[in-house]
Amino acid sequence: MSKAQVIRKLGPPEVMQWEDWPVPEPVRGEVRLRHTAIGVNFADTYHRGGISHPWPVPPCPVVIGFEGVGVVEGLGDGVSEFATGDRVAYGIPPLGSYAEVRNYPADKLLHLPDDLDEKQVAALLMKGMTAHYLLHRTYKVQPGDTIVVHAAAGGMGLILCQWAKALGATIVGTVSTEEKAEAARAAGCDYPVVRSREDFVAKVREVTDGEGAAVVYEAIGKDTLQQSLDCLRLMGVCAAYGHVSGPPDPVDIIQDLGRRGSLFITRPAIMHYVAKRSDLEWTACDLFKAIGDGILDANINYEYPLKDAVRAHQAIESGKTLGATVLIP
Repeated sequence: MSKAQVIRKLGPPEVMQWEDWPVPEPVRGEVRLRHTAIGVNFADTYHRGGISHPWPVPPCPVVIGFEGVGVVEGLGDGVSEFATGDRVAYGIPPLGSYAEVRNYPADKLLHLPDDLDEKQVAALLMKGMTAHYLLHRTYKVQPGDTIVVHAAAGGMGLILCQWAKALGATIVGTVSTEEKAEAARAAGCDYPVVRSREDFVAKVREVTDGEGAAVVYEAIGKDTLQQSLDCLRLMGVCAAYGHVSGPPDPVDIIQDLGRRGSLFITRPAIMHYVAKRSDLEWTACDLFKAIGDGILDANINYEYPLKDAVRAHQAIESGKTLGATVLIP
């Protein structure tokens, strides 16, 4: 019998209960794995609270979490690409990573290179794959581009800053405190802006001599979307991949996009960018190389036992965390 953080009624962090959680034999196409490290994402708080974003939440009782690293302990019928003892990782649903042991579909599972640290990958995989498609596919960042990264000192923002800097971008990042500004600067952000003290639109216009940014990676939502559109250059791209302040107001394609300069806005989601196995493997391969080459560091500042996941969620929702959080079974 495995233990897991079981949710029987969606709500605040305290709804997670450390309980026995049965794990059946893996069915055809599944592997059984024992976690060695589990990633924590802000989206986990959405799922725990009843917001089915970016993925639907199964009916209660349910175990949330969609990012983990572990060792294969068993194979279902038809699984030939993995073997017992393999180090593996995953960063997309089905949900269920907040558990000691789980079953997971082999067609979404990845082999973990021997030279990569388990905690680093657990903290980086989903966010790193998200950064990959944002920087290489949603808008392909070029050397010399000025980009805007919101929540630049968060787990996602720090990865975007590190990778974008390696691509040759000039980065304007928004943060909530001076401490977070320093963390963003250390990750490669050229111009950290504390939003309560400075107008990031004005900073972008200053940095670009009035032209505007090529792309803004919009993770805040309601509080910043209109300003994000204001800071773009002609035909700039707003990649609205998150909304921690709540869903933004509707966008008028004539007034909001046409008048500002033929802007583009998209709501990218990882499940579409890695829907094909070939795209999943390409994305993970590029990410693992970036980790191995030292371009990316997970900035793990918080590590909790899995049985203390409630504390991890309380900390994340406080808005005071810097960098990544992992759970250790």
